[in-house]
Amino acid sequence: MSKSIILIGPPGAGKSTIGKQLARSLNCSFTDTDDIIEAQTGFTISQIFIDQGEPWFRELEVEVVLKAIAEIDGVLSLGGGAPLSQPVQDLLQGISTPIVFLDVSLATAAPRVGFNRDRPLLLNNPRAAWQTLMEKRRPIYESVATHIVAVDGLSPKEVAGKIREIVGGTT
Repeated sequence: MSKSIILIGPPGAGKSTIGKQLARSLNCSFTDTDDIIEAQTGFTISQIFIDQGEPWFRELEVEVVLKAIAEIDGVLSLGGGAPLSQPVQDLLQGISTPIVFLDVSLATAAPRVGFNRDRPLLLNNPRAAWQTLMEKRRPIYESVATHIVAVDGLSPKEVAGKIREIVGGTT
């Protein structure tokens, strides 16, 4: 029987890095919905925000996320804003796949994110923007997550180990 895990959290939580580590340790595949969007469109997420705008991106993101969840086989990392859409929330709340919210503080996220131009929602006053994003997103992340793992002070390998312990293991 295959075990799948969904990772959610804000920019800088380590969803991609931890997801890859977790997939390696479980000997399964890793998929990032942002990578799917970039592959489908041929553009980076930040370029999509600039050229098409956030509403267009979010609409595409919902389609990609719903399909990825339906086909999940391994570790799936959702873009930071993906759980904000009601269709995604409804689907996440109705599935048995473990959903792990990687909880991170601003102090830990800041150096990881670098608050650079590749994070379109964090361009103006990045620290304040990240904090505002988290105030809005935290209740949603917590409501759809089946597990919460604090990542501050832990290596990706340590976080992956915690997730394996929490969700019971191996594929």
